[in-house]
Amino acid sequence: MLNRMRLQVVVAAFVPLMMIGTGWAQSATPSFEVASVRPSQHAVGPDYNNQIAYSGDRFVAKNVTLKRLIAEAWHLQMNQVSGPAWIGRNEYDVEARVSAGADGEKVHLMLRGFLAERFHLKEQNETREMRTYELTVGKGGAKVQPVKDGKTGAAAGPGLHFHGDMREFADLLAVQFSIPAAPPDPGTPVRAGGTMIPVLDKTGLQGIYDFSADVRPEPGTDAFTAWKRVLENQLGLEIESKKADVPLLVVDDADKVPTAN
Repeated sequence: MLNRMRLQVVVAAFVPLMMIGTGWAQSATPSFEVASVRPSQHAVGPDYNNQIAYSGDRFVAKNVTLKRLIAEAWHLQMNQVSGPAWIGRNEYDVEARVSAGADGEKVHLMLRGFLAERFHLKEQNETREMRTYELTVGKGGAKVQPVKDGKTGAAAGPGLHFHGDMREFADLLAVQFSIPAAPPDPGTPVRAGGTMIPVLDKTGLQGIYDFSADVRPEPGTDAFTAWKRVLENQLGLEIESKKADVPLLVVDDADKVPTAN
């Protein structure tokens, strides 16, 4: 399933709200025009939940956990969010209308305000040294080029089709690397679920990319090994394990049952 997914998420960097000048004026916090949230009627579990999509004037999240919403709002990977176990287990359905002309940065700020209002989220930021993977450009240069005006690239080839920026690709790799080694029986499904290690985008590549990666894990070979070959041979990228200071968001308090619509 993961090898056929198409990742299309608009991402914005974290921009804190700041006081302006010497007076009391403060940046206005953007908010969704209309928003609803309720516990999902049917939980689908970690292999199928946390689906988020937004385009035009709509933000939709089905069977999404609070942890996933927080990661989206602050542009973090899931393992950069810590708190009570339930924030990564309880599932919710969210639908919201985005104001006209709002870019990705504003959508993320809207989501932060939404979480504070409906879940009464209280959080704090920390930095911890931890094991990471760093994604960089190979010595021979990148073999993929950004597409123009957000258009799709060449016809999708075999394997996983990706559409997004390199930060999003790093997020995808973090999930892919958590897939255990392929079992001897090719008929046995393999899903993500191992320890997820942050993947940091150090490529310096800008823009939106649209490409396919033909990943073919062999029995007894883990996803990292398979992807390392693909990154080098097909994409002109490299991946390396390092220790680095990683920003974390710690949930101090939040409501399991969000405020009524």
